[in-house]
Amino acid sequence: MFIMHIALQGCLRAHDVEYGITADTGGHIRYLLELAQASARDHAIERIDIVTRAFDADFSAGDYRKPCECLNPKVHIVRLPTPDPAYRAKEALWDQLPAFTDALVDYIDGLERAPDVLHAHYADAADVAAGVKARRGLPFVFTAHSLGLPKRQCAARAGQGGQGSHSGHIDHGAVEALDRRIGFENVALAQADFVIASSRDEAEIQYADYPAYEPGRIRVIRPASDLQVFEKAEPTPRVQRMLERFLVEPDKPALLAIARPVTRKNLASLIRAYGESPALQKRANLVILAGGRQSLDALEPEIADNLREMLHLIDHYDLYGRVAYPKQHRVADVPGVYAWARERAGLFANVAFNEPFGLTLLEAAAAGLPVIATDSGGPNDIIEQCHNGVLVNPCSTDAIAEAALALFEDVPRWQACQRNGRDAIRLFDWPRHVDYYHRLLARLREPQPSRRGRNTPCQRDALLACDIDGTLVGCAPGVRAFNGWYHGQAHMMFGVATGRSFHSALQILEQAGLHWPDFVVSSVGAEIHCLDANGVTYRRDDAWQTHIDVGWSRQAVVDTLGDMPELVAQSPLEQREHKISYLCEAGSDIAPRLRERLAAQGLDARVIHSNGRCVDVLPARASKGAAVAWLADRYGVNRERAYVAGDSANDVDMLKALPCAIIVANYCDGLVATSGLAHAYLARATHARGVIEGVEHFQAQSHVS
Repeated sequence: MFIMHIALQGCLRAHDVEYGITADTGGHIRYLLELAQASARDHAIERIDIVTRAFDADFSAGDYRKPCECLNPKVHIVRLPTPDPAYRAKEALWDQLPAFTDALVDYIDGLERAPDVLHAHYADAADVAAGVKARRGLPFVFTAHSLGLPKRQCAARAGQGGQGSHSGHIDHGAVEALDRRIGFENVALAQADFVIASSRDEAEIQYADYPAYEPGRIRVIRPASDLQVFEKAEPTPRVQRMLERFLVEPDKPALLAIARPVTRKNLASLIRAYGESPALQKRANLVILAGGRQSLDALEPEIADNLREMLHLIDHYDLYGRVAYPKQHRVADVPGVYAWARERAGLFANVAFNEPFGLTLLEAAAAGLPVIATDSGGPNDIIEQCHNGVLVNPCSTDAIAEAALALFEDVPRWQACQRNGRDAIRLFDWPRHVDYYHRLLARLREPQPSRRGRNTPCQRDALLACDIDGTLVGCAPGVRAFNGWYHGQAHMMFGVATGRSFHSALQILEQAGLHWPDFVVSSVGAEIHCLDANGVTYRRDDAWQTHIDVGWSRQAVVDTLGDMPELVAQSPLEQREHKISYLCEAGSDIAPRLRERLAAQGLDARVIHSNGRCVDVLPARASKGAAVAWLADRYGVNRERAYVAGDSANDVDMLKALPCAIIVANYCDGLVATSGLAHAYLARATHARGVIEGVEHFQAQSHVS
């Protein structure tokens, strides 16, 4: 396979990347270079080009006009000129894109072999890729890295009133540039063959307000990083000299931040949190690595403005002797800085207004530092996976300071976060990342017959819908047995019915190594997605949404239940237009009271209480069982050939709704004793092998092999 990456932003080169030299030279460049090198290790990948823009850089000794640069024998950086030879920030690239597109088409036409797929990084590259696709028919995928709409929302969250200076003056040119960027991003969503997101937050929240948003066309691939260097790092004499010259008590714990000094990174709020908390100052030093600088006047305006604000705040709170903020550091110093903070039982802080993912959080975790992270963006996924720190509201300096103090003072918790953080190395590694990435690209380029090798849904006369957690997954040998068994079920559609969101369901199936499902009933039946003919993307069943919307008044339900102290709303990631999710005290029989309260207000809704603490409120017409029945009718499958399998109270409705119901042996919540399930088959085997056993039982009953 020949993959062509398109990346126009920042100062991209093969070696000694000058991170922080411009506002656009950041983590996405490291990610792209590491991705290309990891991809190249796959024997199926024959060639990788990274195509970027050539420019003059009077602010650097680097040669950014060199036409071609070798990263390794398979990977090359190709630089194409545009009419303006000067470096441009991302906001100013837009009028160079038509010429760059022409140059890229000419370059591709001159190759002996065209690339199999284009991969566009950031919205401007997606505009180029869309132009190439229109002219040469090449498919393209899109990775945003960061998005304009959340940036606009961050500006409002920061109280700036718009993209402008810290004084509150609105910079109309910046507003226009952001609007243009958001337009490019919407076009990318509409025209990319599929979109790669780094987290559920990006896929389900950050993209959700774009007009072209279609969740089924977004696949979440957790970013990866080469973390071994951070795991093995030790403090160096150079790092000690660099940091300790600032500090009166250099052996105190360190609250460490490493980020470019751009507004989105919110470093000023971290300094305010520290400056306004005498207790935190007494407990720890503050250490900030904010790129490299010589003269502030020579820096880009945004970087210079943020650094001036940071220096002003250090002076305002008189933090001299307690804050280290070196002017220069080398890339090679960074692992040693983490190790220096770890040896002092420190913490790492990323309190950005929004963080698309947060590679520094993974570095800190690998190095043995617990983290305090913004609750906006990808850190939600990292903390959920690694359990290595706490999330905070980045706009609350009190919350930041309190979270840091609580972790510093709770030694057992600090130690647990440190241990858990080591999982980052296993969970966010490159082999796992590129394996999924390459399989997605391979499906995109393969012709239909060789990709699926199965009958289409219309040619299949049986359907299997399984719960995920505790039913399909939880036993690795069972998953392997299921995959082998299902390969022989040419006339059967396979899907899942789960309380998880659509993207969470796909993630857990991918992690478990299960077949890609033909359909996903997610959010306890509130949503249905069906696999497209390309075998990669999914299409939401909007007719189902319309069907369950009848009689549903979401806000009225929220208002009716909002003042009940027994209920705590789950995170925004767990909420949907047709699902409201809460947590309650374990052991409480709360569902009848909720139904009574809703009925008293004339609200017809379904209440599901499962797994002890989870409460979901849905439209009366929505449930996993109703959704599976809807799909059986849609595909013309006789309900006697529609098999459903589950393990918990969350599955009761689905098991009751269809005659071929399977309860796996590892069931919980007293499922077998539930009324209305006398028809269900109780498997002797657990998990996925119990599913196989149940299907074969019903097949034998109907004399169908």
